[in-house]
Amino acid sequence: MFKTFVNAWKIADLRKKMIYTALIVLIFRVGSAIPVPFTNIGEAGIIADPNAGTFMNYLSLMTGDAFNYGTIFAMSITPYINSSIIMQLLAVAIPALERLQHEGEEGRKKIASITRFVTIGLGLLQSTAYYFYLRSQGYLVTDVAGARYTGFFAVYQAIVIIACFTAGTALIMWLGERINENGIGNGISIILFAGIVSRIPTLITSLYKPDVGYIRYGGPYYVLTPAVGIILILMVAFIVWMDNAERRIPVQYAKRVVGRKMYGGQSTFMPIKVNMSGVMPVIFASSILSLPPTVEMFVSDKIEGTGWETFFGLFSSKHWAYAIIYFVFIIAFAYFYASIQYNPIEMSKNIRENGGSIPGIRPGEPTARYIGKIIGRITLLGALLLSVVALFPIVFSQVSTFALGKAGYPNGLNVSLGGTSIIILVGVALETVKQLESQMMMRHYKGFLD
Repeated sequence: MFKTFVNAWKIADLRKKMIYTALIVLIFRVGSAIPVPFTNIGEAGIIADPNAGTFMNYLSLMTGDAFNYGTIFAMSITPYINSSIIMQLLAVAIPALERLQHEGEEGRKKIASITRFVTIGLGLLQSTAYYFYLRSQGYLVTDVAGARYTGFFAVYQAIVIIACFTAGTALIMWLGERINENGIGNGISIILFAGIVSRIPTLITSLYKPDVGYIRYGGPYYVLTPAVGIILILMVAFIVWMDNAERRIPVQYAKRVVGRKMYGGQSTFMPIKVNMSGVMPVIFASSILSLPPTVEMFVSDKIEGTGWETFFGLFSSKHWAYAIIYFVFIIAFAYFYASIQYNPIEMSKNIRENGGSIPGIRPGEPTARYIGKIIGRITLLGALLLSVVALFPIVFSQVSTFALGKAGYPNGLNVSLGGTSIIILVGVALETVKQLESQMMMRHYKGFLD
């Protein structure tokens, strides 16, 4: 991978694109450190427990801690991701959107335009909810020079704060599109990658805090903390292997005689990736499982001693049931996302129209059933592999907490959000490297033909 970046840097055109992408990422990080007006959030941030599994921790992870400190890019790219997911789901349910998907470049432009408007709407809703949370928790400036913000001034304050958060959403979406046009890689993925990478130093230092790490307690922490690094390397290698794995369905094309020339007759294959859904099932599952702990934050004082307290406790990343629910959700969303991405009937129709067939399988409906059966099995295998990566940090955190508690050490190592981060980081890195390799290959052939 590093060799690919070095070789790409030697090409002037690619070097300009890499510098352009780096400057966009720099703008994103600067915006992530500038607080919006009328806010008063200290160095501790708004999240009391950075290792908890709440929706707010999830947003902080996706935004590179910008959400934790109420900065301009506090909403980050999450409204755009949610908007894209919504549009994909609506394209299945609304025939008009489905037709736009098949209208080529013009249809994609219209869908992209609708996605932008939906992104702004979601950003406005999230910004409004975030403003009310900041106000309820006392993170807003309430007076200046003895004059309290009441009446008109309170309304003005709300409009400015919500407008800044929403504008940050629009700006970061625009920055992502600029990377798509003039930079390297997928803009949205690069920004998400940059946000997660920016939190790595904080996550590392959290393992070595005097009140929880081996500096104070010693003993088992000498073994557990280095083990985290070794496990991280093994997980990265596993994700790379999983991302490159694919099932190849052989396809044989019939020979055709046109005039004096013969076409077709070659054998090829149709690749189906094992991890066809990418990180989306993990993101879906994480988002849903983080909602109950978030609700609990607002009603914790009203549910103590009731059955609701037990219910909300199931959704804590430290509870054994959390891993089981997470596993079921990943499997379910993997099948759901695969059903949206792949249509066996359409794939069978395309093979038949191009004069191809799968050896030993009759064209038409039998081919569609055969492809559907393979996709079902591959989806299950990919979801299981994805679950291993996503659940291992959670299981490791629970086991370490239990083992250290038995040994007399009150704190464990909570890395429950590590699986999602690693999958996103490795996936974006591999995608960017592949794009660099394809562009270098294109320039190599161009020079050869010249």
